[in-house]
Amino acid sequence: MGRTAFVLVLAFMILAPSVKAADDPWEGVNRQVFEFNEWTDRWFLRPVAVGYVKVVPKFVRTGVSNFFINIMTPLTAANQLLQGKPKASISDLGRFAMNTTLGVGGLIDVASPAGLAKNSEDLGQTFAVWGSGPGPYVVLPFFGPSNVRDSLGLGISSFVNPILAVSPNSTRAIVTAAYVVDLRAGLIGIDDLVMGDRYLFRKDTYEQQRRFNINDGLGEDDPFEQDGFDDDDDDDDF
Repeated sequence: MGRTAFVLVLAFMILAPSVKAADDPWEGVNRQVFEFNEWTDRWFLRPVAVGYVKVVPKFVRTGVSNFFINIMTPLTAANQLLQGKPKASISDLGRFAMNTTLGVGGLIDVASPAGLAKNSEDLGQTFAVWGSGPGPYVVLPFFGPSNVRDSLGLGISSFVNPILAVSPNSTRAIVTAAYVVDLRAGLIGIDDLVMGDRYLFRKDTYEQQRRFNINDGLGEDDPFEQDGFDDDDDDDDF
C-alpha cells in the first residue's frame, strides 16, 4: 500500500492544482449518486438519527460524541504537524491525553474548559496546505460531497482510522454504526436550511466549509453559522 499511495499522492500533487474547485465535469454521475444518498438518508439514516435523539438522553449523546471526537484527535494532531503547526499538534495531543485519562476514556471533555481547544484537521486539508488544488467535485456513495483531493485523503486515512482497527468484525460494525448515527444526529438541525436545488446547495456549502477549514477560518465565513441555528437545541426540533 505504501508505494501505491505515494505514487497516487505524487501524481495528484502535480495535476490537481490546475483544476478549479468549481469544476463539476462529473455532474451527471454525481447527481445520480446524490439521489441515492438522499434516498438512503430519507428512509434509513435520518429516521434512525431522529429516534436516537428522541430516545437517548442528551448527556449520553454528548458522551458518545465526545468519545468519537477524542479517538480522532491523534489524526488531527498528526495533520497539524504535517501542516507545519507543531504547537497546535502538541495542544491536540495534550487534549487527547487529558480527555482519555481525566475524561473517562474521552466521554467527558475536560480539555476544553482547561483551555485546550477542539480542532479538526484531515489529510485533505493537509494536501491543500501543501499546495494541492481540490480537483473536480465528486459525490461519494454514503460519504456525500467531496472532491478528488479530499477523496484521496479519505482513502489513505482509512488505513489509520481507529474505528476500522476495532475487532472482531461484529464489534467494529456496531462502533461504525454508532459513529454514523452520531454524525447524522449532529446534522439534523441544518436539514431545514437546505433551499432550492439540493444538489447545488450541498455542493456550494461543502466547498465553502472546506475553504473555511483549510484557512482555519481566516477570511472565510462559516456556512453553518446561521442566525437562529443552535445545535444545542436539537431536542426542540421534533
